[in-house]
Amino acid sequence: MSDLQISSAVLNELRATLSKISGDLDGACRRLRSTDATGVGADPLINRMHDFADEWHYGIGQIGQHADDCVKMLDNISKTADDLDGKLKSQLTQPQPAQA
Repeated sequence: MSDLQISSAVLNELRATLSKISGDLDGACRRLRSTDATGVGADPLINRMHDFADEWHYGIGQIGQHADDCVKMLDNISKTADDLDGKLKSQLTQPQPAQA
C-alpha cells in the first residue's frame, strides 16, 4: 500500500472552494467600502471605519491572491498525479519479456 494517496474528488472540491473564496471576500469588501460610515457617529469613528475598510480590503486582497496561488498549485499537483498515473499504467500494461 502506498503512503501517498491523491483523491481527485478531494482536489477538485478544494480547488472549487479556493476559486470561490476570492470572489466571495471581494464582494464583502465592496459592501463594507460602500457602507455609509456616518451611521457610526462622530468624525473620529467615521475615519476609523474608513481606515478599517481600507485595511480589510488589503487583507482580503492578500487572502485572494494566496487562494489563487493555491489553485495553481493544486492544478499542478493534479496534472503531475495524472501524468504519473498514466506512466504507471503504461508500464504495467507493457508486455513482459519472456523468461528463459
